[in-house]
Amino acid sequence: MGTGTDMFVAKESRLYQDFDLLYRQYFGTAAIVIMVEGGDVTTPEVLCAIDRLNTGVSGTKDVVEVIDIASMVKQANLGVSGRSRIPGDGSAIRALIDTLPEKQRGMVLPDARHTAVFVTMPARATDAEMEDVLAVVEDMVEWAAFPAGYNVIVTGDPAFGIAMQHEMTSSMGPLLLIASLLMVVVLFIAFRHARWQLLPLPTVLVGIIWTFGAMGFLGIPLSMVSMSAFPILIGLGIDYAIQFHNRIEEEFARSEDAKRAVSETVRHTAPAVVIALIITGLGFVSLFTSTVPMIQDFGLLCLVGIICCFFSALFIGITAIYALHHRNGGKNHKQRNSRAKNYGTDSAAERFFGSLAVWAAKNPVLVLGVAGLLCLGGLYADTCVGIQTDVKKFVPSDMPSLVDMHHMVSVLGGTDQLNVIVKADDVTDPAVIEWMDRFAAREVELHPYISSGESIAGPIKAANHGELPEDRAGMDAIMQTIPDSTRDRYIYGRGTTLLNLNIGDAISGLGLPRIDRLIGLVEDDIRWMPPPPGVTVTITGNSVTMTTVIAALTTGRRLMTVVGLVLILGGLFLLYRDWLKAIVPVLTMTLVIGWSGGVMYALGMDYTPMTATLGALILGIGSEYAVMMMERYFEERENGLVPIDAIRESTGKIGVAILASGCTTLAGFSALIASPFSMNRNFGIVTVIDVLLALLASFFVFPVLIVWLDRMREKGRARKVAKIQEPDRTKQPNRTGKGITG
Repeated sequence: MGTGTDMFVAKESRLYQDFDLLYRQYFGTAAIVIMVEGGDVTTPEVLCAIDRLNTGVSGTKDVVEVIDIASMVKQANLGVSGRSRIPGDGSAIRALIDTLPEKQRGMVLPDARHTAVFVTMPARATDAEMEDVLAVVEDMVEWAAFPAGYNVIVTGDPAFGIAMQHEMTSSMGPLLLIASLLMVVVLFIAFRHARWQLLPLPTVLVGIIWTFGAMGFLGIPLSMVSMSAFPILIGLGIDYAIQFHNRIEEEFARSEDAKRAVSETVRHTAPAVVIALIITGLGFVSLFTSTVPMIQDFGLLCLVGIICCFFSALFIGITAIYALHHRNGGKNHKQRNSRAKNYGTDSAAERFFGSLAVWAAKNPVLVLGVAGLLCLGGLYADTCVGIQTDVKKFVPSDMPSLVDMHHMVSVLGGTDQLNVIVKADDVTDPAVIEWMDRFAAREVELHPYISSGESIAGPIKAANHGELPEDRAGMDAIMQTIPDSTRDRYIYGRGTTLLNLNIGDAISGLGLPRIDRLIGLVEDDIRWMPPPPGVTVTITGNSVTMTTVIAALTTGRRLMTVVGLVLILGGLFLLYRDWLKAIVPVLTMTLVIGWSGGVMYALGMDYTPMTATLGALILGIGSEYAVMMMERYFEERENGLVPIDAIRESTGKIGVAILASGCTTLAGFSALIASPFSMNRNFGIVTVIDVLLALLASFFVFPVLIVWLDRMREKGRARKVAKIQEPDRTKQPNRTGKGITG
C-alpha cells in the first residue's frame, strides 16, 4: 500500500523536501481525537474516566503526548493545593477550570457539554504504527468506563485515513467480482456464436494474476488510484482474448486443419492486436507526464497489465481453444456446420454491421457534419466543466468516520494550518522571534480565514509576563524555563523553528483553489514584511501539498491529452509508415474527446483527479477498435475488394467481435460505478460513456473516414500514373515512321 506523501509528490521535488523531510520529520504531529459529549463533561465521574483513559494511552509506543481537560485540572489543583488529583466536588472542578488560560481551555473544552482528548503522534509514524495506536485508544475507551448516557467518539485525521484505507481495500474484491459477473452476462449475449464463450474471462484473470505479481517485482505500490486499474484491466484485457477467440473460431469453420487454423489466427490477428496494444499503451504512457507519482504508477500499472493480458490471451487462450477443439474435433460435424453458418456471409449480424458501415460511408456529409459540430460544441462545453477538489467528497458521505470528522469540526472547529518553517543560524535570536510574533499578528489581522498564529513566541511571552525579552541573555534565561516538550514542538536544534498559521476548516469552506490564493497572499506578505537578514522562510504543510497536487492532477489533463495524441499519431506512423493508417484512428478518437466533454457538461459532472486522465486514456482505449477494424479493412483490400465492398466485408466480419470487446470493456468499467467512493464511481460513469462513444465513432465515423481518404489516395495515385503514362505529342514518333508533321 502506498499512502504517504511520496504518492502525491515526487521525492526529489522541493515540495516533498519541505513538507515530508523538514516539517513532518521535525515538527509534524497527527492527533487521534476522542470526543466526549452528552451531558455536563466537567463532573468528577467524567474527568476520572478521562484520567483513566490518559493513563492507559500515554505509555503507548509512538504516543508523544495526551492533552485533555482532566490533566489540566490536576495540574491546576497541584498549583493551588499541592495535590495532583481531580477534586470530588463539581464546583471545585469548575473553579479550577476558570483559572486555566482561555486558549488552553477552549482547545479541549469548547462548552460544558463537549470535551476532547488529543492523543498526538509524530507525523512521520507509519500507517501501521498509527493503526496500532488507534487500536489501543479504542480498547482504552472501553476500559475507561465513561458514565452511562455519555457518547464517546474516536475520530481525527489518522482514524479517518485508516478507515478510508479499510473501506477501499474491502471494496476492491466486490468490484472485481461485479466486473467478472457482468462479463459473464456480456459474453453469453454478445459472444454466443462462439464455442466456450466464457473462456476469455479465465484467460484474462490469469493475466490479472500475472499483473499482481509484476507489481511486486517492479515495486509498483497499490494506491487509491491504482486500485481502480483492475476492473479496467479486466475490461481491456478481455478484448485481446476475444479477438483471438473470434478469429480462431472463424478459421476452424473454414478449415479441417486445426494447426493451420491456429497459424492463420496468429498470422492475421496477432499483428493487429500487438498494434492495438501499442496504441493503448501509448495512451497510458502519456500519463507519465503527470507530476503526481500515483498517476504515473497508475499509468505504469495499466501498461504492465495490458501486456500481461496480451500474453495470456496469446499463449493461454489460443492453447486452451486448440486443446478443446482437438479433443472434440471431428466428432460433431453439425457443430462445425453451425459455426460455418455463424461465420459465413449469411450471418444476420454480419449483414447488419456491414450495411451500417456502408450507409455511413455513403453519407459522409451527414455523418461528419453532425460528428464535427458535436465535437466543437463539446470542446467548448468542456471549458465550463467544473473541477472537484475536496478530497472528503471523494469518499461515501455516510461513512461513519467521515460523519464523525464532520461532527468534530462542527464542535471544535477545523485544524487546518499553514506551516511556516523559519531557518536561521540561531532561531532563538530575539530579532527572529520578534519577527515571527509580529508577522503572525499581521496575518491574523489581514486575513479573516487565519484565526491565530502559534510559535515559540507564545510560550516565551507566557513565561515573561506577556513580553518578549529584548536581549539574548534574557531570551536564553526564559528558554530554560520552558518545558522540553513545548520547546521541541516549535524548535529543532538551534537553526529551525516553526510558525503555524491556523486556518480552521478553511479547506472545506473555501475549497483548495481559494486556499491556493490565500497561500499566495501569505507569500506576498513575507516579501512585504521580510524577516531579518540571513533568515529564510518556507511555507509548507498539508494544505500547500494538496493545492499543488490537485492543480497538477486537474490542470495537467490537457497536456496529457495532447501528449497522448502526439504519441499515438507518431506511433501509428512508425508502425505503418502510412499517413492514412496513422491519421484515421486518431481523427476518429479525437472526435470522441470532444463529445465526452459535452456529455460531462450536459450531465453536470465535475472533473476529479481520476477523470482528468480520461482524455489520454480514451485515445489509447478507443483507438484499439479503430485499429482492429482498419487492419481487417486493408486485409480485404489486399484481397482485391474496392473500398465500399472492403468496408462492408471487414465491418461485417469483425463487427461482432468489436461489439463484444466493447461490451466487456463497458462491463469492466461499469463495475466501478458500484464503488462506494464517488471518485471511482464518477470515473466509472465517464469511462462507460466514453467507451460507448468510441464504439459509436468506430461504427459510424471510422467507415466514412477510411473510405473517403482511401478513395482520395486511390484517385491521387491514378492521376500520378496517368500523368506518367501520358504521351508527349511533340516528341512521340509517328507509327508510320515518317515523323510528326505540322
